[in-house]
Amino acid sequence: MALREGALRLNLLLNSRTFYKFNSSVGVRSLSEHVSSTPVTSSAPEIASDHLIYTQEHFALKESLRKIIDQEINPHVEQWEAEGIFPAHKVFKILGSAGFLGVNKPVEYGGLGLDYSYSVAVAEELGHIRCGGIPMAIGVQTDMTTPALARFGSAVLKQEFLLPSIMGDQVACLGVSEVGAGSDVSSIMTKAVRKGDEYVINGGKMWTTNGTQADWICLLANTSDGPPHRNKSLICVPMNLPGVQIARKIEKLGMWSSDTAEVFFDDVHVPCKNIIGQEGMGFTYQMLQFQEERLWAVANILTMMENVIQETIQYTKQRKIFKRPVLHNQSVHFRLAELQTEVELLRALLHSATALYIKGNDVTKLASMAKLKGGRLAREVGDSCLQFWGGMGFTSDVLVSRFYRDSRLMSIGGGADEVMLGIICKYMGTLPKN
Repeated sequence: MALREGALRLNLLLNSRTFYKFNSSVGVRSLSEHVSSTPVTSSAPEIASDHLIYTQEHFALKESLRKIIDQEINPHVEQWEAEGIFPAHKVFKILGSAGFLGVNKPVEYGGLGLDYSYSVAVAEELGHIRCGGIPMAIGVQTDMTTPALARFGSAVLKQEFLLPSIMGDQVACLGVSEVGAGSDVSSIMTKAVRKGDEYVINGGKMWTTNGTQADWICLLANTSDGPPHRNKSLICVPMNLPGVQIARKIEKLGMWSSDTAEVFFDDVHVPCKNIIGQEGMGFTYQMLQFQEERLWAVANILTMMENVIQETIQYTKQRKIFKRPVLHNQSVHFRLAELQTEVELLRALLHSATALYIKGNDVTKLASMAKLKGGRLAREVGDSCLQFWGGMGFTSDVLVSRFYRDSRLMSIGGGADEVMLGIICKYMGTLPKN
């Protein structure tokens, strides 16, 4: 029923939206006109007729996105990695015009109005981008900066910030983490003091993805002196306001093509109408969207891990040591089999959690488990596969070395492994009380 309603909303959108044109007849337009709950009937091995959450339309969406990746993104990845930044406005406009920046967002603000399983499908497909930085930047736009705005923001705010972000006309960033408050969101120090019909903001944000190119920031700030979980608000702040300073572009171990900034706010005046939802509810809004954020991250890295394993198989078939292919060593093909098995187990957890989530269930525990496992498995895949590449794996010329650098962030960003373990223990009833 939900998908049929989504199809009706999409038909309205199609009358006012220009979609990305492909040489193939398969595209977002044809997909959106036939959204249904009909199971996949293709005989392709990767498209099972009884897939847990994906239908024919999910795979059509993935195919359309793959064309954009192959035509508009992957040919430039090497250059953008070398330059340490990618043209976010250009790439986001391509994706936004095709509908991929608002898959589960309201149709009236440029989205496709589909359920979150379609966002997971998109996240999986973005894993075919041959670096981690660009998918991460896209995920920040779609699943970290805009969810609270789409769910709780006023119509005015949605028109000013959500619509252009979904259409790819604006780049957004998320201002939560600070030097002394990463995974511990409750400890942020940035303040927004109300004066008349404005907030005056002072403080700073760290590790801000898209920060040097962003048009606006979804900022979490303390708006009162109350308890840490009741004194925070999310505020839409244009980055061109007086007092907003990009202190520096941060150099990182990995994710080279994604710009990361340290941002300061010095007496920045923002209208009170720019607050998302209710004052003091920012912490709650932020916690609610972590379910989607973590599911998205797992979906994205799954495809990357699978690609690394497959490329390692092909390389070790060709690479010979002592006159025999490396792959013929039992320790190699057994290890790759173990890694592929772990990937499939994680995929099953992701799809199971997504199926429960789109039915309205709280999947915080499952999403936390998936993210914990995803971060740890990525490290195993990167380390094991790089070893099988030998000296070539230690160069910057191959995907496995880039994955080794980029994927390390999975166990840190969006809640460190230790935070995930704490959440899981809380749901298990084994976390000691203070």
